[in-house]
Amino acid sequence: MCGIFGYVGTKNASEVILEGLKRLEYRGYDSWGIAVLADQIKINKKIGAIGDMDQVLNLPISGKGIGHTRWATHGGITEINAHPHYSSDKSFVLAQNGIVENYQKLKDYLLGKGYTFDSQTDTEVIVKLIEEKIKSLVISDQSNYLKEAVRSAFLELEGRNTIILLTRDGQIIAARNGSPLVVGINGEEVFFSSDTLSFAPHVDKVIVVDNGQMIAWNGKLELFDIKSNKSLSVKKEHIDFKSSKVDKEGYDHFMLKEIHEAPYVINQVLNQDLKLYEDFVKAIKKAKTVYTIGSGTAGIAASQIAFYLRVFAAVNARSVIGADIYEYYDLIGPDDLFIAPSQSGETADVLEVLEIARKKGAKIASYVNMLASTMSRISDFKFFSQAGPEICVMSTKVFTSQIAWGYLLSKIVQGKAEEGVRNLKILSDEVDQYLKTGSNHEDVKKIAHLLIKSKDVFMLGKYQNFNIVREGMVKIIEGSYIHAHAIPAGDLKHYAITLMEKGVPVVVATSNDVAQEDVANAINQVKARGATVIGISPVKHPGFDYHLKVSDSGETSAIANIIPLQLLAYYMAVELKHNVDKPRNIAKSVTVK
Repeated sequence: MCGIFGYVGTKNASEVILEGLKRLEYRGYDSWGIAVLADQIKINKKIGAIGDMDQVLNLPISGKGIGHTRWATHGGITEINAHPHYSSDKSFVLAQNGIVENYQKLKDYLLGKGYTFDSQTDTEVIVKLIEEKIKSLVISDQSNYLKEAVRSAFLELEGRNTIILLTRDGQIIAARNGSPLVVGINGEEVFFSSDTLSFAPHVDKVIVVDNGQMIAWNGKLELFDIKSNKSLSVKKEHIDFKSSKVDKEGYDHFMLKEIHEAPYVINQVLNQDLKLYEDFVKAIKKAKTVYTIGSGTAGIAASQIAFYLRVFAAVNARSVIGADIYEYYDLIGPDDLFIAPSQSGETADVLEVLEIARKKGAKIASYVNMLASTMSRISDFKFFSQAGPEICVMSTKVFTSQIAWGYLLSKIVQGKAEEGVRNLKILSDEVDQYLKTGSNHEDVKKIAHLLIKSKDVFMLGKYQNFNIVREGMVKIIEGSYIHAHAIPAGDLKHYAITLMEKGVPVVVATSNDVAQEDVANAINQVKARGATVIGISPVKHPGFDYHLKVSDSGETSAIANIIPLQLLAYYMAVELKHNVDKPRNIAKSVTVK
């Protein structure tokens, strides 16, 4: 949610920042803006999609600037509410990623001081608060008055926030508490951003700014602890950006490209050295309770990982949702272990739980796609999906990677690593063949055409496939804006059977496993009441009206079954003419609660 970007160097800042903001698009946004410094600070702000250089031709050529993509929280989607925001005297501009939870209290205080506000944003409150600090602070070193004003104001903000300022005298100052902040270095060029992907083509060294730190550029980079104001050493890390290319590569949408990358990401899971798991496996076996945690799609992946750990490794694994775990807090202890799958590694509600778990002495493991993320940095055991950039807001290939990793992990803990590797290699080949077969896509398109006419779509699954239909539900909701409801097949007769009537579409994912007969009974029950049944399975059930055939891959069958569901959501979104890669109202990286 939201993204910040800053640049200092010899290139045209507007062009560099525009490219950086485009690489931040995947985070989700509804407006954007760029500010550059020439003889004074000039701003260009727009609503809607980021375009080409024609949209910033009014900005002067400059080597310094900041930019922002905004996902509206406080105030509507307007150019006035877009960032960056000017100070009253236009001596600096500021952009923010996060939410100021005490903004109303601060705004009332500032109104009482005589300040006026042009926007409805909590961000402008930060601007005015800094102005008030500039007026009121008494410090001996006048060269640092602005940095001290920013530091003092930032300490009063509640919530997870990162800010970046560009000043009229050429400084860039950024401060972090919660929302991500990284700095890229390439010779004399300096890049500030919400993630490493945005400047990946340009740098080979990165500074990760931790919570409670402020970084400033004024001819050189300086790092500070915000609370103590003590100077900190700047540590540059080398990051491998080999898989950072952002390109549709001939596909109509990033979503379709990323679904097609499923075989690649499964093989990336297999390419990791199994020796990296040795200490992790010992910790899992030693743990009293293993909690798998995530939000949204990653939350469903966490649930599937817990399923694999229970079924194959006999581990006491419980899946929890990041935003809804309060009742577990008193149960968490030093003998527990948390496993967090994440695309961004910056999900706010999950990080909050992990921070609590750390304080209680629990171990933390993460499986993250974004390099240099907060989640991986606070983990005792760090694993990376190496799936490459996932640009579509709807996660597909990273979800596939997460559950494939969860399956392999469970087999390693079980003591059958070679069997797990072999099964995933077979799966990768079968998924590749499925995606390359044109008739499979045509079959899915027919189902998509059928479902877009429906008000509701019901989905049934059990055992290894329940989380799969849950994720199918999420994808259909995200892409088509049609209501979908995933139901445990065994629970159907306890409540949802009342909704079954003639023509109601029911999508069923099933495998040749211990739940096969139970799912068949559920199919018969909905079919008897006139439902239209769409089956995803290796074998066609007599109750199927439509059948999307997948390979019989045994223990990995659920992973194979997610592919047609992802394609179904994709083709529904395409036929409805929705913005496939950027569905309305949602963001890919939710860095605020």
